[in-house]
Amino acid sequence: MSATGIRADRRAAAVVTGVGVVAPTGIGAGRHWDSVLAGKSGLGRITRFDPSGYPVQVAGEVPGFDAGEEVPGRLVPQTDRFTHFALAAAEAALGDARADPATLPEYEMAVVTASSSGGTEFGQHEMERLYRKGPSWVGAYQSIAWFYAATTGQVSIRHGMRGPCGVLCCEQAGGLDALGQARRLLNTGSRLVLSGGTDASLCPYGLVAQLSSGGLSTVDDPARAYLPFDAAASGYVPGEGGALLVVESADSARERGAPSYGRLLGYASGFDPAPGSGRPPVLAAVIRRALADAGAGASEVDVVFADASGVPAQDLAEARAITEVFGAGAVPVTAPKTLTGRLYAGGAALDAVTALLALSGGVVPHTAGLGRPAPGCEIDLVLDRPRQTAPRTALVLARGHGGFTSALLLGAGDRTDLADLTDLTDLTDRTT
Repeated sequence: MSATGIRADRRAAAVVTGVGVVAPTGIGAGRHWDSVLAGKSGLGRITRFDPSGYPVQVAGEVPGFDAGEEVPGRLVPQTDRFTHFALAAAEAALGDARADPATLPEYEMAVVTASSSGGTEFGQHEMERLYRKGPSWVGAYQSIAWFYAATTGQVSIRHGMRGPCGVLCCEQAGGLDALGQARRLLNTGSRLVLSGGTDASLCPYGLVAQLSSGGLSTVDDPARAYLPFDAAASGYVPGEGGALLVVESADSARERGAPSYGRLLGYASGFDPAPGSGRPPVLAAVIRRALADAGAGASEVDVVFADASGVPAQDLAEARAITEVFGAGAVPVTAPKTLTGRLYAGGAALDAVTALLALSGGVVPHTAGLGRPAPGCEIDLVLDRPRQTAPRTALVLARGHGGFTSALLLGAGDRTDLADLTDLTDLTDRTT
């Protein structure tokens, strides 16, 4: 029996056949992957509102996203930006998977997403109406647009997916938890699950709420604000966006003739003990359980995509957990999220997509922007440029505010159309 409650020998193989990305590194998996390989950052001074009155000036904003072009017109005023992102990512993921929901049994398609804050910006605008003009000016859609599950509901309705639907609210770890739940649903009657996460809290109300964590960087230089595992680490940069993935049973993908980016081999989650309890954090144990769930040993992991908090104490704890499981410097570790900031519920989902692209492309992307490793972080952090090691497995880690902790082991698939995207000889030309 595994952490999923389903015996390993009774589980259907879960594969990812499509991905949709809306991120500070670009809209679309190809543009995102180009930016990752080139180390092209999406961080900059906040432009969605005037940040001059706030201690945080830098964020990762999705460039050039026009909801009017990406989302059906009637849904734009009815939903929040985090749902706009998800609707666009879902459309892209289904197209990438060449999956037409109209041709599949409606009750065998499911949706499970992650959200850490719901429709923050939509809620802010409605509160402004309430206090400036009165309750009669609050729109009817406030009742549903703020809701954490708004994205799952809208994606489900949009594509006629009437199977099990749900939302996971576990902050940064939620993106992995949603994928873990997607795999579970494949064993309970679903054949295709849209899964992943998005968040969009770059508005005054959302930023103030994030400040309460105490982990945000107040450095106003985008190149120096987010440096996980670095001696100059000062916290993390907030971001927006995320990714959705099409998760199918291998049998379903085979019937459709759909190749896959990779397989969901093992998953586990846990929760850190309360501060001051004297008990250790759970990350190392969660990693071991994810490996056990996959029936894999530590030596079979080819790369680790770190959670990379950017808060020195949390970076050190993560580095020690990785070292405890794998040994000092024994496995390449990377954190491409230095290019996007932490996307909360969208962050781990995007990391999973990046890891799948890495497996498909045969390369480990680097962690851009770092200079001097922090003392005590005895990990083999991939720096300066991508490393061509032909990885076949990738472990993605995620920790959410308050103690949520998850790990997902991915295995390589059989998609072969990424070779051109992973040519490392002309990175600069392709990203200008």
